[in-house]
Amino acid sequence: MDFVYSSGVLVIQHLQNNHREYHDFLNFMSTVGDPRNIFSVYFPLWFHLSHNVGTKMIWVAVVSDWLNLIFKWIMFEQRPYWWVQETHIYSNDSFPHIEQFHITCETGPGSPSGHAMGSACVWYVMITSALSFIRPSSTVASVQSFQRFRLLSSCLWMVFWFIQISVCISRVFVATHFPHQVILGLLAGMLVAEAFDHIPSVYNASLKVYLQATVSLFSSAICFYLLLKLTDINPLWSVTKAKKWCANPDWIHLDTTPFAGLVRNLGALFGLGLAVNSQMFIQSCKGKNGCKTRFKLMCVTATLTSLQLYDFKMPTHTELLFYILSFCKSASVPLGVVAVIPYCVHLLIGDEDRKLA
Repeated sequence: MDFVYSSGVLVIQHLQNNHREYHDFLNFMSTVGDPRNIFSVYFPLWFHLSHNVGTKMIWVAVVSDWLNLIFKWIMFEQRPYWWVQETHIYSNDSFPHIEQFHITCETGPGSPSGHAMGSACVWYVMITSALSFIRPSSTVASVQSFQRFRLLSSCLWMVFWFIQISVCISRVFVATHFPHQVILGLLAGMLVAEAFDHIPSVYNASLKVYLQATVSLFSSAICFYLLLKLTDINPLWSVTKAKKWCANPDWIHLDTTPFAGLVRNLGALFGLGLAVNSQMFIQSCKGKNGCKTRFKLMCVTATLTSLQLYDFKMPTHTELLFYILSFCKSASVPLGVVAVIPYCVHLLIGDEDRKLA
């Protein structure tokens, strides 16, 4: 692996030395690929456009992140910003220098890239869903309709690849990942999203199914963690390296640890299960108002505004408390997006309709 890592360092140095003028753009694209944006931006927008797409997006994101964690523990790969500090393949006069940034110091193992995997799976769901909405019917469509669809399809896939390549380059530029790690994450994310196209049962899953899935994913991750511990392998070895070699201790954040992502995503899945099986969701989104464009626009606006105000920092002095609060906070997001806010909008529109009547 030393040859792969050293080749990756050359790519990182080339990007940092010759393309520094794109730093702001690449930093923005790294934010675009942040898995946390799935729940605060992409999911609220898509769920009120299509309940099935929003539901699939959460399932894909959660399973993708769970697989990412398992793969990282199995593959046991380094990250560039600490590997260059510990490797012995360089002589003293050829020791490579790579710059660190405030988003560099991720604490989990390096492969596959979580940003690349999460971004790829969610954008794959969005692009394929958009194409399914605009695909012309084969029975009534004209030749011109199919030509327009092919043109639009090409444009959407170009957007997809532009975003994914930019996210991958951004993660390499900030020395968080080696190039092969982002490529692996990109391919794995697309495969997970494609697999869920063949699992339609998630669209109408009961609360029992959501609860079983949450418990199964959590318990399997814990069992794998304990199995590694029993074989004298420390699954959290990367956290120690990150703390040791990060240029600025303030750049180390508890929410980048392996278990932080696990509890955050499982909280979102559990919260979605509570929401879609609640009476508030049934009365609002499944009722008469659910088909109204005004209702959907009001829900999206209220949801995005609320989530921006809801972005608060949790106490990090105790890890267990942080994980518990992170689970609860993540569960409350889909509960608010899917049930509470739409129900409030439903009551507001209902009162207006009665006044007009």
